Amino acid sequence: MSLRINDIAPDFKAKTSEGDISFHNWIGDGWGVLFSHPKDFTPVCTTELGSLAKLRPEFDKRNVKVMGLSVDPVADHIKWLDDIKDVCGLKPNYPIIADEDLRIAKLYNMLQVDIEGSSEGRTAMDNKTVRTVFIVGPDKRIKLFLTYPMTTGRNFHELLRVIDSMQLTAKHKVATPADWKKGEDVIIVPAVKDEEAKKLYPNGWETLKPYLRKVPDPSK
Repeated sequence: MSLRINDIAPDFKAKTSEGDISFHNWIGDGWGVLFSHPKDFTPVCTTELGSLAKLRPEFDKRNVKVMGLSVDPVADHIKWLDDIKDVCGLKPNYPIIADEDLRIAKLYNMLQVDIEGSSEGRTAMDNKTVRTVFIVGPDKRIKLFLTYPMTTGRNFHELLRVIDSMQLTAKHKVATPADWKKGEDVIIVPAVKDEEAKKLYPNGWETLKPYLRKVPDPSK
């Protein structure tokens, strides 16, 4: 069965570069990002892990934990971390799952469940669909997932932007428009009628269309 937004993120236990973890317990009462990679020692993924290491403080500010996944053993992960530091100037300071039996990749529908064997002998191209980012909320439900081609590095600033939007809209009856950035105007959701909106936003709003009402970011 394929996963969809708002499904419970499948729980699992796994070995990582920072010891054993249980996924739901690791998330705790915050948010979690799980981003997967088809193989250690691959060029685009090397830059991605380094980029995320540099942005780790921004995720921490938002109470978001980050964790990688690659279908290789822990020993390979540890060696790879040194390469990432050489290339990017900073060694990743977050756990990386060793999914060498492909169990989690299959659990999260990144590989077909009928694939047999382990990661041994498999190439990055064999695992090219293991390039998905999952964002999981405190309720352990999937809030977003994005799958990237192997030749396109992920934009972690965009993930921060999306997290800002999701955390804001989880607390307020608003949505965020295209290209929105934190602090910019937001949209009152259609389910909030004008009478309720007057109580929520006593300073009023801008009506662009009857269904499109913009107000300042309520978190400011």
